Amino acid sequence: MRDYLMLLCIAAGVTAVLTEPIRQLAFVTKSLPGVRARDVHNTPTPRMGGIAMFAGLAASLLIAEHLPAFDGSYLLNDVRAVFSGAGLVWIIGVVDDRIELHAFTKLGAQLLAAGLMSWQGLTLLWLPLPGIGNVILSSPLNVIVTILAILASINAVNFIDGLDGLAAGVAAIAGAALFLYCYRLWYGYGVEAAAPATMLAVVTVGLCIGFLIHNAHPARIFMGDSGSMLLGLLLAGACVSFLGQVDPDSLASQLGGERSAVYASTPVYLAFLLPAVIIALPLADLGMAVTRRVLRGQSPFAADREHFHHRLLRIGYTQPRAVLVMYFWSALLSFGIVAHSVRHERGTVLLIAGIATVGLIPLTVSYATARRSR
Repeated sequence: MRDYLMLLCIAAGVTAVLTEPIRQLAFVTKSLPGVRARDVHNTPTPRMGGIAMFAGLAASLLIAEHLPAFDGSYLLNDVRAVFSGAGLVWIIGVVDDRIELHAFTKLGAQLLAAGLMSWQGLTLLWLPLPGIGNVILSSPLNVIVTILAILASINAVNFIDGLDGLAAGVAAIAGAALFLYCYRLWYGYGVEAAAPATMLAVVTVGLCIGFLIHNAHPARIFMGDSGSMLLGLLLAGACVSFLGQVDPDSLASQLGGERSAVYASTPVYLAFLLPAVIIALPLADLGMAVTRRVLRGQSPFAADREHFHHRLLRIGYTQPRAVLVMYFWSALLSFGIVAHSVRHERGTVLLIAGIATVGLIPLTVSYATARRSR
């Protein structure tokens, strides 16, 4: 645990220290983007925070290669693959933060990054499906599913980046839950192949914590696409690494059977695919946005003010309260899934459902009040 805490502190520290100089540089070079129609802030604000986050990622991974916990070179192969993909989406994100690239240009870069990661061996080999079992993915299906999963995670985090501290906070919650899950398998059951995912998850948390110091409301700087796409790729990379390294038969034998292994493996969906997992809110927001725009005859990538956070603001929530609501639901889903993987019993499900019901009360009251006032 000490080595993982060190990585978290390095990622957070480097990100926090470099963010302010990058913000000042944006003012000096007049790299301040105008306020767009879909934005909720009123004054031009730098959008280059992703530069500091990538520096924090590079510094933490560089240190990781020299720590005792990661002395097995094979453990770092997946991490290097994720870093190469992260570098590619980060570069295109930095350019987009300056000159607003076309959506299809960014999508092409994301496809290239996902393909690069898959080419280096970072692919999904199996999927745990409750009620069915572990489904082995053969080539080329595993490559296709891997690329789609990475694209979904990147764009989900990108779409939710609309309020101060929202994307960084949700990604931190996602990373924390994923870290706890992978760390338990690594040190609790000796599943050494979960080590790369554990490392990537804790570094992601560190990046988010370091950036939140500057991005909490009122935000002094935004992460931009260079930061949001980076976080989405890191979360997806951690999950893909787990499903590409861990032997499902070995996991089943250690956990007492395939049924237990399937339930214990469900948190690997934490960053993508299913609408009942860690970043379910941004993924659901992504799906609804694409559906809404297609039905209107618009491009799926056309921007609008109909995302979840926009709706919360319209019913009377302030930015900080809206962000806390999103944090609550993200934490409930993410840590609830992890808890269910540990104790897949009816009582766990009922407890999660009870907390969710309590959480719905203030939303329902706010919505009814807003309707009456209108």
